[in-house]
Amino acid sequence: MNVDVRPQPDAAKGPLTLAIDIGGTGLKGAVLDATGAPTIDRVRIPTPEHRTPERVVEALVGLARQLGHFDRISVGFPGVIRRGIVLTAPHLGTEDWAGFPLADRLSERLNAPVRILNDASVQGYGVISGHGIECVITLGTGVGFALYENGVLGPHMELGRYPVYKNTLLDDYLGREAFQKISRKHWNRRVDRVIGYLDTLTGFDILYIGGGNAKYIALDLPENVRVVSNKAGVTGGIKLWDARNDHAFATA
Repeated sequence: MNVDVRPQPDAAKGPLTLAIDIGGTGLKGAVLDATGAPTIDRVRIPTPEHRTPERVVEALVGLARQLGHFDRISVGFPGVIRRGIVLTAPHLGTEDWAGFPLADRLSERLNAPVRILNDASVQGYGVISGHGIECVITLGTGVGFALYENGVLGPHMELGRYPVYKNTLLDDYLGREAFQKISRKHWNRRVDRVIGYLDTLTGFDILYIGGGNAKYIALDLPENVRVVSNKAGVTGGIKLWDARNDHAFATA
């Protein structure tokens, strides 16, 4: 049996947060201190081949066991979440996930309170400055989207499920399947086109591009468009427990 021999947290420094990022191909986690800094190296394991709620939860329990002590949990989920309940999960299988009480189930299994938001929203919290209109997209299995005004997260929009070009969904236009099917040059042209669409749609002051495929961007980007580390999908989890965001998790 593995025993956690690391020192327990100093209560005066605040609670430790287990931050989890659920992806279509990988599950990532780290424990963050009260400032949002990792206390241990990020751990990544593959998403189960059969991505049912039960199997994903079991894999997350195994992930958590590798990370030692924590007091609360933040989760970034690739779909629509309302107060801890999954509405859609297009890259995990919506039919299996629709209506699944993920927050309650993880809380029961890991014996800690849980807060969940869309994964792009969590990643955004890890990179935004909190000033002006800030837009975040993530390029991975699909395309995630989040929009903030002066640090306040706007209503979630599944922009990846919206037709962007000749009735092709944005997820299919820039996501993993397109990335694997077309040339890098062609894929980058699509990224450039979508940046223009987002500028027109949101009037962003800054656009942040994250996700696993962001590192393949080979464009001369405008000064207000920045590629950011995929690690923000985990480190942004500390912001879910900021008192200013309590309203997003109220049950009534």
